[in-house]
Amino acid sequence: MTDLHGKLDYATYLGLNQLLTAQRPLSSPEHHDEMLFIIQHQTTELWFKLVIHELREAMAMVAADQLEASFKILARVKHIQQQLLGQWSVLATLTPTEYVQFRHVLGPASGIQSHQNRMIEYMLGNREARFLEVFRHNPPVYESLFSALNAPSLYDEFLGHLARRGMAVPREVLNRDRTKQHEPNDGVLAVFKTIYDDPHKCWDAYEMCEKLVDVDEAAMLWRYRHLKVVQRVIGMKRGTGGTAGAAYLRNIFDHPFFPELWDVRTVVGPEVHPS
Repeated sequence: MTDLHGKLDYATYLGLNQLLTAQRPLSSPEHHDEMLFIIQHQTTELWFKLVIHELREAMAMVAADQLEASFKILARVKHIQQQLLGQWSVLATLTPTEYVQFRHVLGPASGIQSHQNRMIEYMLGNREARFLEVFRHNPPVYESLFSALNAPSLYDEFLGHLARRGMAVPREVLNRDRTKQHEPNDGVLAVFKTIYDDPHKCWDAYEMCEKLVDVDEAAMLWRYRHLKVVQRVIGMKRGTGGTAGAAYLRNIFDHPFFPELWDVRTVVGPEVHPS
C-alpha cells in the first residue's frame, strides 16, 4: 500500500510529529551533545511511563490474589529495567569537557524532579514523603504522588496476599502507616523463611518472591550505574536542582525495596551451630 492519503499511517499512529519535535536544545550556539542529553532523559521517561503502567496492573492482580497472572508483567518490568540500565552507557560517552559547555542552560531543572521516577519509588515502597514538596508547584502531579504515597505499595499488596492465605504476617506490618518507610520485621522474615524452606508447598509465593528480587536488584543496579555516570561526567560537583550530586546518589543506591527478601537468604535452611 503506497496511497496513504486519508488513512492512518505509522507516523500518525505513533505521534511522531510531536515526539520527534520535542527535542529543543537551549544552548546558543547549540552544543552538539545537548541533543544526546535530552533524548537520553526523554527515552528514560517513556520507559518510566511503561513501568508505571505495568506495575499498576501487577498490583491489581496481587490485590485480587492472582499471583501467577502478575509474573509475566513483573518479568516485563525487569526487562524494561535492563533497557534503562543499558542506556547509561550512551550517556557515559558525554565527557566533562562537553557537558560543562551546556550544563548552565538546565538552570534548576534536575532529575530529582522526575515525577514518574518518584511514582515508581512510591509504588515499590520507597516512602520518602519529603520529595513531595518538589512537586507542589504542579497540583495534578502532586495529588497523584500524594495518593500513591498513601496507597499500598507492591510489597504491601504481596504481604496482604500472604496474610489472606493464613501466613503469619504481623498485624503491625499490615496496619502500618503507609506514608512511612517499611522497616525490616522479624515476623515477615519468618514468613519468607517458611516459604523458602519448602517452596513446593507454596510455589507461586516462592516464585513471586524471586520476581520481586529481580525488580529490586535491577533498581539498585540502575541507581549504582547512575552514580558512576554522574561521577564520570561531573565528579563530586553539586547536582542541578540543589542536590548533592554523586554524594546523594551514593547514599541511596544500595537501599532495597524489599529488605526481608534479601535477609531471608542468610537464614534459609536449618540453623548451623558451631561445633
